[in-house]
Amino acid sequence: MANEPTPSPFTTLGIVGTGAMGRGIAQLAAQAGLDVMLFDVKEGAVQEAKTFINGLWQRSAEKQRITNEQAQHYGQRLIEAGELNSLAPCDIVVEAIVEKLEAKQGLFSDLEAIVSQQTVLATNTSSLSVTAIAATCQHPERVIGFHFFNPVPLMKIAEVIPGLRTAEDVTQRVNALGGAMGHFTAQTTDTPGFLVNHAGRAFGTEALRILGESVTDPATIDRIMVDQGGFRMGPFTLLDLTGLDVSHAVMESVYHQYYEEARFRPSPLTRQRLAAGLLGRKTGEGFYRYIEGKQQIPDEPAIASASPCPIWISQDAPESANALAALVNAAGWPLEIDAQPTEQALCLLTPFGEDATSCALRQGLDAKQCVAVDMLAGLDKRRSLMATPVTQSTFIQAAQSLLNHDGTPVSTLQDSNGFVLQRVIACIVNVGADIAQQGVAAPATIDRAVELGLGYPFGPLRMGDHYGATRIMTILTNLLDATGDPRYRPSPWLRRRAALQMPLTAA
Repeated sequence: MANEPTPSPFTTLGIVGTGAMGRGIAQLAAQAGLDVMLFDVKEGAVQEAKTFINGLWQRSAEKQRITNEQAQHYGQRLIEAGELNSLAPCDIVVEAIVEKLEAKQGLFSDLEAIVSQQTVLATNTSSLSVTAIAATCQHPERVIGFHFFNPVPLMKIAEVIPGLRTAEDVTQRVNALGGAMGHFTAQTTDTPGFLVNHAGRAFGTEALRILGESVTDPATIDRIMVDQGGFRMGPFTLLDLTGLDVSHAVMESVYHQYYEEARFRPSPLTRQRLAAGLLGRKTGEGFYRYIEGKQQIPDEPAIASASPCPIWISQDAPESANALAALVNAAGWPLEIDAQPTEQALCLLTPFGEDATSCALRQGLDAKQCVAVDMLAGLDKRRSLMATPVTQSTFIQAAQSLLNHDGTPVSTLQDSNGFVLQRVIACIVNVGADIAQQGVAAPATIDRAVELGLGYPFGPLRMGDHYGATRIMTILTNLLDATGDPRYRPSPWLRRRAALQMPLTAA
């Protein structure tokens, strides 16, 4: 509202814990014009942090990103707090200590005896309840979540999480501070995983489920999600990069905090690998092997050339059928246009959420001739196909050769409902839709936070609009019918908007 007062800015920020997160927050706060008081129980840690941060500024000055005067001025804003009592002048204190509830509660209780009653106490927790952290405080109304992502200066997002008793003016002031520090502030409710970690549950868990069903291998899943889905890296590369000691713990934490919500169900595959010490890049082996830190990616199987045969295309999805027909014509293969195929024809199917077997039988086709093609993302950068268990090898080879005629890579999967891309995309959209349904954050905030925090090509709601809410509904409904697994039940947010043909991004 135009008449609302501007939130009073903070001037002195205290930080407890000067590890990677604390250092990053200190750097941004000093650059935003705040005096920053640093405290750490470890002897010498504050001086190490100051030296590290000043080194970053000095290198920026050498690269002429900032001036020498700015680097010096920023450095003067970093103040060592020799003891916790030294934080008394701060009007906001951010804790970045160990991720244990009792430790954070104890710290805030100690701080309440030191700082003024107006001082805001902010937690950088990534997984604990802000309400629970504030529960032992005398003034829970001044406690708030202020969650940054590592590396803090590069990840241009901070989640602002008011607890159930956090005062509105505290929320406004911390939102303003995040903006002043150059970050997008995503205000979210105090729910497990908050916003970004909550929204990220589908990418890895559904990929693991696909792997657990022996649909294909990790490298193929990663290639499909990068080439067809437009993601920066595949789910198994990401799991190896993060480390299963971190990723599996987050999967289990969110799953149990949501009382075994099926959409977040972890996989036994990660627990088994965790027990074996196959954590990823940090241990030299995870879903991939690493030699001197370099990921060892297996070569793609070679595709043998096959002689052209007649091609018959299902008209289940006319738009997809037209795209496949254009590919067949470009390859110069004969195209059958009768209502039913001849016995010599390779039958191309275009299912959404179905497996090739069900799709073939539903249309009264001979499954021995049928191969399904994933048309969710088109045919530009990679093509995915799957055959029924009885499809003749000559038809599989023909399909591979046809789809590879122009050199575009082809991934061949075991028969499964929804291929790879369809399943992962539909689950991402569905989780994002349910976040909107729960009112965890506004639709625009959900999308922007996920794009910044997870690096997805679209936020989950925009992703649903990009691929089509009706099509996402079809994929999920078919998955639910085929498996009976409630993880695929469509969110009411998605279901209603698809039925009304309105954008998922609409509030």
